[in-house]
Amino acid sequence: MQVDLNADMGESFGPWKMGDDAALLKTVTSANIACGAHAGDPDVMASTMSMAIENGVGVGSHPGFADIQGFGRRRIDMPIASLQNSIRCQVGATLGMARALGAEVRHIKLHGALGNMTSENEEMARACYEAALSAHPGAILMVLAATAQERAARSLGAAFACEIFADRAYNSNATLVDRRLPGAVIHDADLAGQRMVEMVKAQAIITEDGTRIETPIDSICCHGDTPEAVDIAASVRRTLEAEGIAVRTFDGRTG
Repeated sequence: MQVDLNADMGESFGPWKMGDDAALLKTVTSANIACGAHAGDPDVMASTMSMAIENGVGVGSHPGFADIQGFGRRRIDMPIASLQNSIRCQVGATLGMARALGAEVRHIKLHGALGNMTSENEEMARACYEAALSAHPGAILMVLAATAQERAARSLGAAFACEIFADRAYNSNATLVDRRLPGAVIHDADLAGQRMVEMVKAQAIITEDGTRIETPIDSICCHGDTPEAVDIAASVRRTLEAEGIAVRTFDGRTG
């Protein structure tokens, strides 16, 4: 049994620092790098990607709503065509930087509120994925497991990887508990590790009410912007490997 460990990163901006990407890149196997819309800037993208290359970590594009002030976590109602063009530009920026640095962009993962909205709305997810793949046809789509994102990826016949979260609680429909609610974000590193072992072994999301939602699990996300991010990632990897679960970059699946 094996699983990938990913983190959202490259989310600093100018002199403002978000997270400890250098430390996370010693632990994770895939990096979702901000494209300058919800966070990040060209210098941060370049430095983060360079560190990922040095550590042998898979590089991914992490497009979101163009909302730096809200860190991409505010829901925005916008024309689908405009959203698609924004995603194309963000993925294109990642591809351009990667080419300059000699890296390969392996996957695409939607960020924040855009990710949450597309986990609920298959039509919206499909439109976003069509835009992303029009810019990077060979990309693997990293999808929120057992949600509308996965259904959209399957309907497109695209390569995809199913993701769960180490540091977030789940609703009974496999969507994430609203961050504004108590217990939505998990800060206990040991608990995060234990939960991930249980879910990976069961190949199921285990929700707050104990519901088990069977799903393939290809990757585990540890958000890079929390104070406990480095400890949570280390705990998850250590606990998985102690149970004989290999931690390595995903290959993607179809169908």
